[in-house]
Amino acid sequence: MVKKKINTVAFNSQDFSAIFDHVSIGVRDIKISLGFYKACLGTLGLKIVMDKGFAVAFGNGIGRQWLWVSEPINKSTEVKPNNGAHFALIADSRKTVNSFYKEAIAHGGFDAGPPGLRQEYMPTYYGAFVFDPDGNKIEAVCRKNEKE
Repeated sequence: MVKKKINTVAFNSQDFSAIFDHVSIGVRDIKISLGFYKACLGTLGLKIVMDKGFAVAFGNGIGRQWLWVSEPINKSTEVKPNNGAHFALIADSRKTVNSFYKEAIAHGGFDAGPPGLRQEYMPTYYGAFVFDPDGNKIEAVCRKNEKE
């Protein structure tokens, strides 16, 4: 078997600067989805910073909106979960990743990979994956070198 060479520059990078202005996740019913998103995103320090009724924006409260959760603007369009796409959100600690997962499951989310090290990504990659009530895959990840 050929051993793959690891891109150590990428793996060792501590540059977490944003490349997106914001992202939006489509949901069927904003009221149902809000219970899930408020609980699990709250563990990451995110809160509602704008509410348009059919769409809600989350941010840290001192800046702009980073993550929108939205019903379709065109009501005749069916919301379908992404196949292969997911949203990875930064957690400040492994404890926070664990809290994210616990709150997500307690508020209507479904397991897509419990909290744990994913050393196949990088040695300190600690993440948890969940599906929201509509089937969108959401992840919380901490890359810090911590003891569990």
